[in-house]
Amino acid sequence: MIQDKSKGAKQTLLERPWFLAVALAGLIGGAMLITSFIRATDNTLSLCSTAKNTAASIAEYTATPIQLQSIVHYATSHTVPQQSFEEISISLNVLKERLPCNFLVFGLGRDSLMWASLNPGGTTVFLEEDPEWIEAVLKDAPSLRAHHVQYRTHLSEAGRLLSTYKNEPMCLPAKAFPIRYNEKCPLALTSLPDEFYDTEWDLIMVDAPKGYFPEAPGRMAAIFSSAIMARNRKGDGTTHVFLHDVNRKVENAFANEFLCEKYKVNSVGRLWHFEIPNAANMTDQPGDRFC
Repeated sequence: MIQDKSKGAKQTLLERPWFLAVALAGLIGGAMLITSFIRATDNTLSLCSTAKNTAASIAEYTATPIQLQSIVHYATSHTVPQQSFEEISISLNVLKERLPCNFLVFGLGRDSLMWASLNPGGTTVFLEEDPEWIEAVLKDAPSLRAHHVQYRTHLSEAGRLLSTYKNEPMCLPAKAFPIRYNEKCPLALTSLPDEFYDTEWDLIMVDAPKGYFPEAPGRMAAIFSSAIMARNRKGDGTTHVFLHDVNRKVENAFANEFLCEKYKVNSVGRLWHFEIPNAANMTDQPGDRFC
């Protein structure tokens, strides 16, 4: 999602023609699979009938404007999504089941147009800490919904925040919500747009903010706040949280502390997928700890 620190590193990561073809094929195939899923109404059909219905669905498929824009963008650009095809597929499978849905993405980047196009009819919102990067991305994809956000943390504070958060009662799961007004807990995101607090998110992707140098915000607050929002979901179903770059120490540690190993349902490459129930459906879960 986020731009790499140097131009050389960015091109090394993004300009991979072989992945461009795979990503484009996956995007088109994913859109058609989504349509097939929506149109499927009879799970008892024979294999032959299913094949005919799938072919009919594809033939009748009408892409949304943002899907068409996404296809053209990736077909004519050397830049490609920073997640691998296998990592993207995990989120796509959930999107197929939940769309149209509310999809929150921490980070705005080369894959944002793809994520928005894979949630047709839904609400996809991006949160980004770099205003200049927002301007650069929206220049090529003005239809994306992106908000500038400011974080109160620095990556250099991660160890202290993890070891001391239990000393602040407002950081404990029973009292941390609503996080909009929780100024006492340094891990609570209190300065986000109203849309963040007023929406129940079905899927949350944490692939930002920057977390690779000491002065960067780090993803500590994004992980913590995602856990709090998921636990306080009022609607039906669970909240799916996807965390990227779990090969890094901070992402790994904060995921295990707040998203919980017992809620991890899938993993591939550098991506972990958690399915978190609301607090009412958690069994034997005290209010003073997350896991």
